[in-house]
Amino acid sequence: MRFSFFVLCWIVFLGTCYGQDKLNISDRISEIDERNIFRTPDYYNWGGSIIKSEDGKYHLFYSRWPKATKFTGWLVYSEVAHAVSDSPAGPWTYVETALQGRGKGNWDAITAHNPKIKKFGDYYYLYYISTNLGVNQEYTEEDLMEIAQTGYSHPNWKILRPNQRTGVAKSKSLNGPWLRQDETLIEPAGPITTLTVNPAITQGRDGRYYLIVKGDKPNETRFIRNQAMAIGDHPDGPFSILPKAVIDDLDTEDMSLWYDQELDYYYAVFHAHGFIGMMSSEDGINWDKAENYRLMPKEIRQKDGSLLLPDRLERPFVYYEDGEIKVLGLAGKLGDESFVVTIPLNK
Repeated sequence: MRFSFFVLCWIVFLGTCYGQDKLNISDRISEIDERNIFRTPDYYNWGGSIIKSEDGKYHLFYSRWPKATKFTGWLVYSEVAHAVSDSPAGPWTYVETALQGRGKGNWDAITAHNPKIKKFGDYYYLYYISTNLGVNQEYTEEDLMEIAQTGYSHPNWKILRPNQRTGVAKSKSLNGPWLRQDETLIEPAGPITTLTVNPAITQGRDGRYYLIVKGDKPNETRFIRNQAMAIGDHPDGPFSILPKAVIDDLDTEDMSLWYDQELDYYYAVFHAHGFIGMMSSEDGINWDKAENYRLMPKEIRQKDGSLLLPDRLERPFVYYEDGEIKVLGLAGKLGDESFVVTIPLNK
């Protein structure tokens, strides 16, 4: 009897070791205007990641590729660009291109896409995805343009997509130079197969690094993408993928991950068909739908009273500063325009 009482007390103690899922973002999403929409005339702009520098400026690392390559040019011509602002909600001004495809003979030969920027210790870490056409395959600039223009039906798309991997570059300055690893950061395993893309990373309460990457769902005939969790002792790896997926019952993409120190809880936002959602976890390993699971439909309220209704609304990103979420970032496509949206969150 005494043993049972001890076990019960221990379970109650463990249950109080972590915080609680009390985060509500939906009620804080404000209206936007043109200052919160980052467009560039000759480029498609896509998902961004924000960080604040010591001088108080905000830096946006985002994907862009020339409109001349069509929207499907992202797989071949995307580059990681760098913009600055006095506010995490914009307006943004392009500064430079930070990363491009490194050329033949490298794992990241073709394209640099879907960045996440973080600072751990003395270094900034720029996570990105890239691909290649194989070690020995020869190709010309005309060949790449043909892939971009043709899109998903091009035979080489079936080589480029499964060759996509996540990598990381680091620098002591947000202006570079960026030192890249010669190897990919992580390979498919466990609950994902085919590819490892769209990284999201945070440092947990235990000091380790929690990395979410997307891949295809194993043993699945439908087109379903899973989200896998990997843990490592260093921000640039190595990482080990856990057997249990973060999400494996819904086709999702584009997670953004953070550990909320105030609430002592882990959160991750994602996009699915029809809505932007959020998952939560006590320990960063076992994930479930957050209390505030559906953050928003794929529409954005504007200050003039109208709704921005993009054809696509993806790549959610949460900017977290001084214990508070400040901005919800998104990537939108409407017609032949694509843009980064940085939505201020009310207190």
